Amino acid sequence: MKTPFQKSRIPEGKAFVVKELIAPYFDVNWHFHSEYQLFTVLKGRGTRFIGDHMQNFREEDMVLTGPDLPHLWKNDKVYHIPENKMTTHGIVVYLPDNFLNNSVFQLEEFEGISNMLKKSVRGIEIKGKTNLLVREMMIELLDMKGVKSIIHLLKILQTIADSTDCKLIADAAYINTNKESEKDRMGQVYEYVMQNYQGKVSLEEAAQLSNLSVSAFSRFFKSRVNKSFSDFLTDVRISHACKLLHETDLNISEISYECGFFTLSNFNKLFKDRVKKTPVEYRKEFLNTLLFS
Repeated sequence: MKTPFQKSRIPEGKAFVVKELIAPYFDVNWHFHSEYQLFTVLKGRGTRFIGDHMQNFREEDMVLTGPDLPHLWKNDKVYHIPENKMTTHGIVVYLPDNFLNNSVFQLEEFEGISNMLKKSVRGIEIKGKTNLLVREMMIELLDMKGVKSIIHLLKILQTIADSTDCKLIADAAYINTNKESEKDRMGQVYEYVMQNYQGKVSLEEAAQLSNLSVSAFSRFFKSRVNKSFSDFLTDVRISHACKLLHETDLNISEISYECGFFTLSNFNKLFKDRVKKTPVEYRKEFLNTLLFS
């Protein structure tokens, strides 16, 4: 794993930064930073990790993360094979953690934006019509400069603050207890799981990667991710199963094997425990949604 980028993403003298990202895959490093981040996916698919939460992402995914909230948009394996010539496309906006500390922003007119930014410490997913509107506004922001860009950014933030199409992501009890020095350690563990979850994943090997004993690693991981390593691994596998149930016509037994479950009964039990439906019910409900949408 690369060492995480430490320098501020916002040059001195600028109010914020907006970037267009076009590459074979998004940043591979699990990380956190002092800036607010608004990110939307225009092209690309994979698994998204925000705090103690994970789920699949695809085109139109949009999330606002607050300062020091760990995150990673990990593209599917096919994006990491050069021969596939895959491309991802996204837009990211970075705001400093003191963005609304200026005296003018203490006025009540900015209260909605201020409250929304406070909530972003748990991550905010933006969906529905607001997603479509903000995405177009972010594309427009790429070509703006000066005061006009700041006014447009405030319109984006106000649109999100006024929306009912938003939901918080990380658990209310989640606190980022990771230290700056631990970013690489946690990043290696995430990478190990994402590369190997379809086969054998060993607690002992994960602990060895972290230079910790098995018992020390188990305590360390649970305190950072808010769940045991075993539960995290199961969540990754179930998330991939949901993706395959949506996007393929593989039968349930094949999906179970593809996701690292080697007994169908165990897969069915764990899937229902987490999704509250059997794999068959989940697929049927998804297909009915497509049919009537």
